[in-house]
Amino acid sequence: MTSRWPDTVDEIVGGDHAVALAYVTPASGVVLTPVTNFGMRDSEGGTVTVNSSIGAWKKLERIRRDPHVALAFHTREHASSGRPEYVLVQGRASLSPFADRGWLDAHREEWERFTGPMREFGPLWGRWLSVYHWRVGIEIAVERLVVWPDLACSGAPEVLGAPLPPEPPAPQRPPARGTEPRINHARSAAGAKRLPSVLLGWVGADRLPVVVPVQVEGTEDGGIVVEAPAGIVPPGGRRAGLTAHWFSRHVLGQRQRIHTGWLEVEPTERRLVYAPHTQAAYRLPPSKLLYKVVVGLFTRLRLRGARRAGLLAD
Repeated sequence: MTSRWPDTVDEIVGGDHAVALAYVTPASGVVLTPVTNFGMRDSEGGTVTVNSSIGAWKKLERIRRDPHVALAFHTREHASSGRPEYVLVQGRASLSPFADRGWLDAHREEWERFTGPMREFGPLWGRWLSVYHWRVGIEIAVERLVVWPDLACSGAPEVLGAPLPPEPPAPQRPPARGTEPRINHARSAAGAKRLPSVLLGWVGADRLPVVVPVQVEGTEDGGIVVEAPAGIVPPGGRRAGLTAHWFSRHVLGQRQRIHTGWLEVEPTERRLVYAPHTQAAYRLPPSKLLYKVVVGLFTRLRLRGARRAGLLAD
């Protein structure tokens, strides 16, 4: 069996520190959430694997119901490779069982290669972080890789695997509550503009998410004005996700702004208007102690919701 992607791409897929996971919402929008990349891939088998805390059960449940996902390898910050390409992996995801708490133990080598030896936590922190270490594997059966020559997605991409759909996705029906911003979009734009990575995602014509980098240019009454690579974003209106983020090494420090909303694109313009409807944002300084306290507490609080939803037994 020959490799599904070349060594140049494999260097990026195995070496990037943080990637963006895109999944589809019930209303055919997209949520973009940054995740740590542990370099788990099988080029010959055509799979790439990431993982998530069980505390992010709403994300996991949506992926289980609609497995169309994408991973954007969009930044070389803290990466082991300095290659220039932007790599978009598209495919269908399968999840390890929610109730299986042994996923991390089965992949300890990959985990410790990126985060350091787990024995350093000691017994007290080990117990506190046991819920955070309850991970769910997200294995993506790769259907297509789209490789642009640089991180700005300029130039013609190379497509590996399934051909791109011949036509762009049709515009979507506007939401019943209207398309205008539902949060303070000027504040959201200012926050996103301060972060180094800003990504836009939408559902493609084959339902696989598409994710590209954008730049925040400003605001107008209808939303956040962003500039996207030429010729990629389909014209018309549609539900879309916008995410801006920054990570320190080992993701101890984090800043994230995750939005869902409505995107309007003129047929001949690179200038897009994004109206944010929802927002999840937080800031975590690069402190190992603070990180351990926060992720342990956050996961415990989220687990209550998973149990109330009937996804986990008490």
